Amino acid sequence: MYFTQTNYPMQTTPLYNSYANHFKKLFGQRVQKVTLNAGFTCPNRDGSISTGGCTFCLNEAFNPSYCSPQKSITQQIDEGIEFHSRRYARSSQYLAYFQAFSNTYKPLEELKKIYQEALDHPLVIGLIIGTRPDCIDAEKLEYLAQLSKSHYITVEYGVESIFDSTLTEINRGHNFQTAREAIELTAKYGIHCGAHFILGLPGESRQMHIEQCAVINSLPLTTIKFHQLQIFKGTAMERDYNLHPEKYQFFELEEYIDLMVDIFERLRGDLIIERFAGESPPRYHAGHPWGLVRNERLWQLLEKRMKERATYQGRLYEIED
Repeated sequence: MYFTQTNYPMQTTPLYNSYANHFKKLFGQRVQKVTLNAGFTCPNRDGSISTGGCTFCLNEAFNPSYCSPQKSITQQIDEGIEFHSRRYARSSQYLAYFQAFSNTYKPLEELKKIYQEALDHPLVIGLIIGTRPDCIDAEKLEYLAQLSKSHYITVEYGVESIFDSTLTEINRGHNFQTAREAIELTAKYGIHCGAHFILGLPGESRQMHIEQCAVINSLPLTTIKFHQLQIFKGTAMERDYNLHPEKYQFFELEEYIDLMVDIFERLRGDLIIERFAGESPPRYHAGHPWGLVRNERLWQLLEKRMKERATYQGRLYEIED
């Protein structure tokens, strides 16, 4: 097992462009996200596109216990700060993270009230707005561009895959071109832009995950997240998995770490990597969880493997470019 090796080659280049270091450079200290649930839905749930949602979706698996649309934005921020202060005592500045469902899926005037309540909190210095690429337009981006002059603003798109066949399979309700256009338009307005991808979706191979890197590099992204596929109880994906398990590819932990090293090597060096795996409470899992492996431990394993392979983010991108 390769995690036992300890004799590493000398490493002088930073292994990867980390999210935490990004904010330390910008603000001189750790900045913590506070997850919020503002009661949004999405067009894939309310009938505009579909009523079933994406086959993998179970939002409560990722929401902290304090998140509830029955609470005000201010109350959730206060409780979120208290929640995170136990683990991240050094944080004194926060980003309001609108995470649950599609957080631009309301008329602009309603969005302004929601976002402004978050920005009015004395410890909040900016917003991270999670949404779908088909829930954005120039009017909303113009408003966010104005906010970005005085606050840190990121729009984070759920892209999930560059392959249209996969997006159809998971009932995503849009194609990859929609995602590309939304990302490019967001960057045109000078707004930080993030994207989220899931690795292991039905029909995708390891080689497809590698090939995806070239397309990711072509997008004007600031940040990027990867998650391993997790199947949650009660979802359409759980039902499909029970009927057609052969469609699904799961990575053992060591395999996934090696895959992520392969991906990091091919990503542009300026991309800020926020996350490369997800964790959620075991009670939600329906298939192939890794167990209780915390994100801190995952990063340790990744860094160890990168040192063993004497590599770093962008190494192969630099060669191929």
